Amino acid sequence: MRYLITGLLVLSSSSFMASASYIEHAVKEHSVHILGDEASFTLTAYQHNAIEAVFASEHHRELSSYAIAPNAKGSAFQVTETPSNLQVTNGAITAIVDKTSLTIRYQRDGQPLLTQTDFTSQPAGISFSFAIDEQEKLIGGGQRVLGMDRRGHKLPLYNKAHYGYTTESSQMYYSLPAVLSSKKYMLLFDNSATGELDLDSSATNTVKLSAVGGRASYIVVADNSYPALVKNYVELTGKQPLPPRWSLGNFASRFGYHNQLEVYDVVERFKQEDMPLDALVLDLYWFGKDIKGHMGNLAWDRTAFPTPEKMIADLSADGVNTVVITEPFILSTSNRWLKAVENQALALNSAGEPYRFDFYFGNTGLVDVFNEQGTQWFNQAYERLAEQGVTGWWGDLGEPEVHPDDILHTLADGSQVRGDNVHNVYGHKWAEMVYQKSLELVPNQRPMVMMRSGFLGSQRYGMIPWTGDVSRSWGGLKPQVELSLQMSLFGLAYTHSDLGGFAGGEAFDAEMYTRWLQYGVFQPVYRPHAQEHIAPEPVFHDEETKRIVREFIKLRYRLLPYNYTLAFDNTTTGMPLMRPLMFENEQDLSLIDEQNTYLWGDAFLVTPVTQAGAAQVDVNFPDGVWFDYFTGQLVTGGEVKAYPVSLSSLPVFVRAGSFVPTTTDIENTKAYNPNQFNLNYYYHDSIANSTGQLYQDDGISQNSLANKAYQLWQFEATNNSNQLAIDFGQSGKGFTGLATSQAVELMVHHLPHNPKEVLWANKKLPLLHSKRAYSLASAGAFWDADTQKLQVKLALNKSQQQLVIKKH
Repeated sequence: MRYLITGLLVLSSSSFMASASYIEHAVKEHSVHILGDEASFTLTAYQHNAIEAVFASEHHRELSSYAIAPNAKGSAFQVTETPSNLQVTNGAITAIVDKTSLTIRYQRDGQPLLTQTDFTSQPAGISFSFAIDEQEKLIGGGQRVLGMDRRGHKLPLYNKAHYGYTTESSQMYYSLPAVLSSKKYMLLFDNSATGELDLDSSATNTVKLSAVGGRASYIVVADNSYPALVKNYVELTGKQPLPPRWSLGNFASRFGYHNQLEVYDVVERFKQEDMPLDALVLDLYWFGKDIKGHMGNLAWDRTAFPTPEKMIADLSADGVNTVVITEPFILSTSNRWLKAVENQALALNSAGEPYRFDFYFGNTGLVDVFNEQGTQWFNQAYERLAEQGVTGWWGDLGEPEVHPDDILHTLADGSQVRGDNVHNVYGHKWAEMVYQKSLELVPNQRPMVMMRSGFLGSQRYGMIPWTGDVSRSWGGLKPQVELSLQMSLFGLAYTHSDLGGFAGGEAFDAEMYTRWLQYGVFQPVYRPHAQEHIAPEPVFHDEETKRIVREFIKLRYRLLPYNYTLAFDNTTTGMPLMRPLMFENEQDLSLIDEQNTYLWGDAFLVTPVTQAGAAQVDVNFPDGVWFDYFTGQLVTGGEVKAYPVSLSSLPVFVRAGSFVPTTTDIENTKAYNPNQFNLNYYYHDSIANSTGQLYQDDGISQNSLANKAYQLWQFEATNNSNQLAIDFGQSGKGFTGLATSQAVELMVHHLPHNPKEVLWANKKLPLLHSKRAYSLASAGAFWDADTQKLQVKLALNKSQQQLVIKKH
């Protein structure tokens, strides 16, 4: 039987029609239930500007929401009834239910957004259809390589590995049943089952969401700008917790380190090559000497790793964190198969026995992460590893890579559900399990949870996704900006790639490798990773490659204060670290299609070099004034320009008026000193006012934000014809290791005026014209006429302070 909200009831292919009209409604605290003669549904209002629609489906049980965060707040709303419709208004968004057809029109501040025209419930599945405008562009669907505007595509909603992908992929590791429209709304399909997202493939101005079963629900979120829309989305689905500061450092990672001696060797090589290092990632050889046959052991291979506790402690003493891989597959040949069966930890077949199947790694069962018995047993492995000192978790194959449709998972209420009904939330539930267990084991230490598959809202469990087994080629590098931007707009702001590429490659391509690792400075996680026949770590390559890459890794560390502040911004507002150019000019719909040039925070504009032998790269400059970050060259924005590049340079530009906090070279994030930093201000006469910030805490405590155990500096520049004034203010209660005063070197770049005088807190500072004298001085300012840079030594404390640079 098919229920059409347009008012039509169709029996098979018959032309018999009947109405589906309104009968009554009932209002509760945050919701209104609407009963029709052929359909019933509930509209629930959430903060901010979000409305959820949940439909009754006689053929499918109503699963709980996985997208909506447990702490999401309901919103007060208004219900207005007229003879023809029912209007539900929640802030700026209104749902208008037509009483004769039960269509639902959505508006924002009176402007039409989209209309739900159809709901279908059949034994084979459920679906919703929506009418959209002819001109709007649609971002969404998660990891795909299709271009930024996905309109016109029909996309499978089924998390699935795509090994060795390059410049085209319609189905990958992390699908998202969600759309962001150029009309500034999001449409979320809160359904965990195998399905399809049809973004007007028939060119009839129709979006269709369908699934084989699961929750008959969708959510519309709206606002007047893209950043506000993203913020509303994370308020609903959950904010990304602050990651540990070390996760922003450099990782040593490969498939894989075979023994303890290899681990020590690679860490020593990073020291010898003067390359900072914060983490070492152990792939599957930590629990078995071969690729096949050992998955599920979940314990150290003591032959290859005889003293892992000592190894982990030694790495920690060097400031290097240990991250280990785990998978949810327990092979029947593994050491723990019988224990998994005895503890009823595995998903079942229809006979109530562990469901066994074959895949690449062997004959296996699958841990049931929906089942308390499964999670309790699986968590024992994480307990042992945490006791041994492991501080980071890498969950692999979590789509799951092989997941029979008819496998049975047991839910919290004891009922069972088929695998195809919860396939797309398996990784989500696994991430939740690991995150919550990590907090239980080490309550005031932030978990680091890296996984390649999940669902809407997985960011609230600290998930750090990556873009899977990308080809080690130029073709693999090309789509990485698109993939990260698409995911970041839906809360998954730490989506990153295996730097250098993972899969294949017959010989080392130094140029491609260098370009990928240069780009990595401006992606959320810096983690070269690949199959071991070509070393992914830069320390094993030629001198020229090491020279270039070394400088970029050090740049990554110099930018740590800026990058960590981006992490704070993401946690508190949802703003991604990598940002699309459409944020710059929301009226220019062509910017939605930009998939090469992007913003790193608000200050930086980045265009990776993705073509072999490139002498120049097209850079899409937003309006305003930009400076080449490396050469200082001024560029006036507002158009696409061909910009020259060399192998040792990357097109990176800094926005005039930006504040960029940096630090000196450090060997890893453990050596970071919050009591000393550099503050770079990029001056231009055209910028009258600008602001910036710097967030600092101890880098690891889970409750830094909740307890205000941080220091947040706010900077504001005011510029006129006579002077440049920079105000400094701070908030927060501070943290262990923070002194009462911070030694700061302020650098004003591109200042064309020889300053008349420099005043700090209304006191005149010595204005020195000798670099040596400035270096020896404990306070004062140094003007370098050749570089047009003013350097000022300051001591900052909690009192409001101002620096004034007199121009004339």
